[in-house]
Amino acid sequence: MEEGQASEMAWPLEGVRVIDMTQNVAGPYCGMILAEMGASVLKIEPPGGDPTRSWGPPFWEGYGPVFLALNRNKDGIVIDIKSEAGLAALHEELRGADVVLVSTRPGVLEKYGLDYAALHERYPSLVYGEVTAYGNYGPNKNDPGYDPLMQALGGIMSVTGRTGEEPVRVGTSIIDMGTGMWLAIGVIGAIQMRSRTGHGSHVLSSLFETAVGWMAYHANSFWASGESPHGWGSGTSVIVPYEAFPTSDGGDWIVIGAGNDSLFLKLCVVLGHPEWGEDPLFRSNPLRVVNRSELVSRIRATTSFWKSDELSAVLVEAGIPTAPVANVAQVLSNPQLLAGGLIQSIDHPDISGFKSIGLPLVIDDQRPLLRTPPPGDNGAIP
Repeated sequence: MEEGQASEMAWPLEGVRVIDMTQNVAGPYCGMILAEMGASVLKIEPPGGDPTRSWGPPFWEGYGPVFLALNRNKDGIVIDIKSEAGLAALHEELRGADVVLVSTRPGVLEKYGLDYAALHERYPSLVYGEVTAYGNYGPNKNDPGYDPLMQALGGIMSVTGRTGEEPVRVGTSIIDMGTGMWLAIGVIGAIQMRSRTGHGSHVLSSLFETAVGWMAYHANSFWASGESPHGWGSGTSVIVPYEAFPTSDGGDWIVIGAGNDSLFLKLCVVLGHPEWGEDPLFRSNPLRVVNRSELVSRIRATTSFWKSDELSAVLVEAGIPTAPVANVAQVLSNPQLLAGGLIQSIDHPDISGFKSIGLPLVIDDQRPLLRTPPPGDNGAIP
């Protein structure tokens, strides 16, 4: 993929103008996805700026890493909607917009005439994308919500980590970013629908429902068994062996995914214990799930004598899926990552050597370009 090629193709949302009034993670991630797909996105911040500007340390030349990661390919401006002049300036922007993105508690925008009903009457073709904690319904609709709260309430913490130990949060903002993805999908669908009807739609995505959505197969497990699934550390509840195992390198772990009977038999041979494949306890995946503790303890006792690179090499040669547990530094130097052009760079007025992770999406062999860096302070930082 040669640099510059992506600029020559027409991207799906070219010509679409988006007003992004959202803050924190979910809404800005949605706005960034739309921008990556070719939309012209104007990020509107209140005086004081998006809170993610101050999330740190670390800071990259004064910029919060979260802000930098979620606001690429956007222009920026500060507008105080609480002032008459600010509200008028916002409407000037909305008049030429196709989409507006908001992320406040239900009812907050009504007093400024910026709720869906008011804007739909004034701009009938405007697509209104809204992020909420719980949706605009139900007993919790007015409650605040944040990623770790939803990982807890939505059940994700119950299937992460190990039973009886301190609850573990997934180490990235999976709820916030998932909500932003769902909102982007809905907005793109609403733009398509508008091409047939001429009218905009109200697209709503919530943190709580995103959290529960990630639990779909765990819910089926509960309905099937009547028992709530729980966490298995690096493993999963329904496949064994399918988790991280220790090696002799001192703190290094390697994930082995022997997800079917054929792969398990190969694994037994590689580890020098072909007899495990004939053991009545382990002859099928359901049996291996039932007898997980015994099998995992045997595999761990064996892998702990191998060096990671040596074990990885023999597993790969045998066709057994495997991967080392990499840290961020190792990930960012991975040749596979570098080959795909996902890490992108651009001149930044304040940050020398600025880099960013692009959209994990390729259309006709082209990845969306990093066209503009995230907005500077624009007067948003007091």
